[in-house]
Amino acid sequence: MWITVNTDNTIKEILHVSKSNTLQVCLVKTGTSIPYINTLELRPLADDIYTNESGSLNYLFRVYYSNLKGYIEYPDDVHDRIWKQILPYQDWQILTTNLQINVSNDYDLPQRVMKTAVTPIKASTTTMEFPWNLEPPTSQFYLFLHFAELQSLQANETREFNVVLNGNVTFKSYSPKFLEMQTVYSTAPKQCDGGKCLLQLVKTSRSTLPPLINAMEAYTVLDFPQIETNVDEVIAIKNIQSTYGLSKTTWQGDPCVPKKFLWDGLNCNNSDDSTPPIITSLNLSSSGLTGIIVLTIQNLANLQELDLSNNNLSGGVPEFLADMKSLLVINLSGNNLSGVVPQKLIEKKMLKLNIEGNPKLNCTVESCVNKDEEGGRQIKSMTIPIVASIGSVVAFTVALMIFCVVRKNNPSNDEAPTSCMLPADSRSSEPTIVTKNKKFTYAEVLTMTNNFQKILGKGGFGIVYYGSVNGTEQVAVKMLSHSSAQGYKQFKAEVELLLRVHHKNLVGLVGYCEEGDKLALIYEYMANGDLDEHMSGKRGGSILNWGTRLKIALEAAQGLEYLHNGCKPLMVHRDVKTTNILLNEHFDTKLADFGLSRSFPIEGETHVSTVVAGTIGYLDPEYYRTNWLTEKSDVYSFGVVLLVMITNQPVIDQNREKRHIAEWVGGMLTKGDIKSITDPNLLGDYNSGSVWKAVELAMSCMNPSSMTRPTMSQVVFELKECLASESSREVSMTFGTEVAPMAR
Repeated sequence: MWITVNTDNTIKEILHVSKSNTLQVCLVKTGTSIPYINTLELRPLADDIYTNESGSLNYLFRVYYSNLKGYIEYPDDVHDRIWKQILPYQDWQILTTNLQINVSNDYDLPQRVMKTAVTPIKASTTTMEFPWNLEPPTSQFYLFLHFAELQSLQANETREFNVVLNGNVTFKSYSPKFLEMQTVYSTAPKQCDGGKCLLQLVKTSRSTLPPLINAMEAYTVLDFPQIETNVDEVIAIKNIQSTYGLSKTTWQGDPCVPKKFLWDGLNCNNSDDSTPPIITSLNLSSSGLTGIIVLTIQNLANLQELDLSNNNLSGGVPEFLADMKSLLVINLSGNNLSGVVPQKLIEKKMLKLNIEGNPKLNCTVESCVNKDEEGGRQIKSMTIPIVASIGSVVAFTVALMIFCVVRKNNPSNDEAPTSCMLPADSRSSEPTIVTKNKKFTYAEVLTMTNNFQKILGKGGFGIVYYGSVNGTEQVAVKMLSHSSAQGYKQFKAEVELLLRVHHKNLVGLVGYCEEGDKLALIYEYMANGDLDEHMSGKRGGSILNWGTRLKIALEAAQGLEYLHNGCKPLMVHRDVKTTNILLNEHFDTKLADFGLSRSFPIEGETHVSTVVAGTIGYLDPEYYRTNWLTEKSDVYSFGVVLLVMITNQPVIDQNREKRHIAEWVGGMLTKGDIKSITDPNLLGDYNSGSVWKAVELAMSCMNPSSMTRPTMSQVVFELKECLASESSREVSMTFGTEVAPMAR
């Protein structure tokens, strides 16, 4: 519970240390009126300022002293704090200076705040008093006082005072430094008797000048005793919500806390306030579920009861349910499940399993529950479908062979490329690729590459050579290395993908060679190599300017968007990185290397469970952790690419304190200065707004939870806006208008 809002035109502010990578702010109806909000803003702060024991502070006041009425806020304050101006009392005066104040003590107060201070008019005045009241009176608070001496003191002058809070000296014999900001703050929370607080600055006996102060802030302690739900379980339950399209009103915010707003259908164990709550029960009975029982359920590692009854679930009963150690009750009754109940699940001790009302499921309640009494019946019920399945396979194989013979004898009926799935030479388990006008012989490959004379590059697949077809069309020929870890599966996958997809931002396949162990892919030639060569300087030439980088990012994003939305079924690239983004002679961009790509073969399927593949640093951590592949894994990798283009920093740097580029950028963002992040080779020649937008987009792409990442369609839209902003800057500069980069 943060605050109760009951008036119009209200601004509430909190300093909060999040315990996870996600944050939920919920508006809860308290009366007859409907909650509403105009704006929600998040601002990063360094973790070594506003330190406190509770982790959260509620804004009380933030003031500075000046004769000029008004507020100071962004862009003067890089952290977007709002400073309220206070006029001096009748016997106080305002000191000002036009000189720069050194404000680099991490709090980063605006120059305008620190260039003024308040002090008594009479030098003989010994005490300055600042009273305020607390509501409720028992509130604890933290106080932050900001000082800088604005007068150049003579040799015989001294300004020294004690900081006294509620009659207790909290800082003794303090002298502000000339034109240098210092912050004095309470290291432990304070309270005031009856809620009536009094701060006093008391002149010491050796001081010739009265006290002064430039600005002060106060925050009350906000205690959030309930720890947020275990982050892995939050990701799992939200993935379940997304997969099944659950639109339950109560399924908002944190699943388990506050207890009063626990998600409907969940039970949580949150008895121990020192550890994150865990989900122990999930009841989705009669929730209109369709499709299969999703793999992500296994990530609810502490689940004891699972009720998926009275839905329209199809497919088999997954074996992973037997591997969930805490699971004691499973209710799958009243669905449309089929196949055989896994033996491992039947034999699991202490498990209560209900599968009634699934007519296609080959295990009755009696045979599953009373297996000790009716073992013979159980075996019989499971053997028949296996025999039937084998028979089906034999029948299908015979039919397929007849089909192939018929097709062979009727070539005029070939309206589309077909594959007859016959064994291919030594790779007897792998089907060959059958297509038209795309297959080259090995002799033709030797001719087009002039016996592999010119090497363009090397990769995990093998060596890439320069070539030309018929002496006119330039090509790049990628030969499969015998030691390649990718192998024939990836070769076949890439050929089949590129034969059926066509987009201006995907590299075109001219043809391929499959002759014994000689495997080659022949692509259109990209004269300017890959993006990594340009970013690292390996290729030489001029630095890619910001506008060109945005164009490259946009075109690569459009290629990915086509794979995700233009392909049926959708494709996931799985290896998006700078070396797989190629550039032609006009710096037009094409995405390449589809050997690891995967499709979603079942219509409506939102993910596939697969062995993890990709490149370290670019690999989606959620996919790595769960083996659950979605198109959002490509979005994560694209976010890494975008950060590389912005910063020109390595993805992984063992010499950095924060080794991964996302962690490094996240740390730098707290400073609020885009120059500390942007590639210094750009020399500040960019629209800072477009860079900020690109950084924010990249970080959102790399959100730990795939559910909250944008789609590639949203990424394309945002990049178009970035490019438009940068293009308008270039046009305005042409007409002599300067656009100065600003911190945001």
